[in-house]
Amino acid sequence: MRIRTGFTLIELLVVIAIIAILAAFLFPVFAQARERARQTACLSNARQLAMAVMSYVQDHEEAFMPSTNYAVPTTAPERIWTRLIQPYVRDTGIFTCPSAQRTGFPADWSQRGVGSIGYTAATAYDPQQLEGFATPVYLAQMDEPARTPMFGDTASGPTAEKYRGYVFDPYVGEPNPRDPRLGTPLVADRDLVRELNHLPPARLKPLYARHFATGDNRGLATLIFGDGHAKSYSAASILAQDRGANLLWRFR
Repeated sequence: MRIRTGFTLIELLVVIAIIAILAAFLFPVFAQARERARQTACLSNARQLAMAVMSYVQDHEEAFMPSTNYAVPTTAPERIWTRLIQPYVRDTGIFTCPSAQRTGFPADWSQRGVGSIGYTAATAYDPQQLEGFATPVYLAQMDEPARTPMFGDTASGPTAEKYRGYVFDPYVGEPNPRDPRLGTPLVADRDLVRELNHLPPARLKPLYARHFATGDNRGLATLIFGDGHAKSYSAASILAQDRGANLLWRFR
């Protein structure tokens, strides 16, 4: 009697096919789990930044730090908000989102592009009022802090390639004809700096709904609000304005 000592070619092919089918089902699950973990870490970082900002506000008579202080030279580290808030944080890693590529701590004006968690440019201080306001922002100016986004996921990359990831600008997107406060920043679940690179940098500064991005604006952006709470919104819901997320981006 002849004893079988191995698999036939057909049996091996069947096993390989089963493994391939299982892999096709499991790999997306693993990828989603990894992205979910990165999103959670990104949310944690943004929350820590929000706590640091509130500590700053308490120490400065309820005035928010400016996202950009255009009154100081570009060589001064305190021109951007990250250096103003740094004494209130323990680890510069919280200034970045783990899901972002080409990101890091925006330590000064020359590195402002690499930030991936941006602060609202509604707080920018500019005596000439070209890219900001002539007065600081105070907590009392927010009618509804729980509806006012202060931080969000931003597109990050080299400053020389027009990235300005340390901020997002709520005044460069779509206005709202019924309530000016509801006008939105540029936002998509794609890299709009790359897509709209023909625009000057001052007209970019978008949000990037990078989490679970599909390319059709179903991807999510993590937002931190004026009262310190956090929530994720799809790019589509943000763009829908009062028919969707219904947030007060332009609070001044």
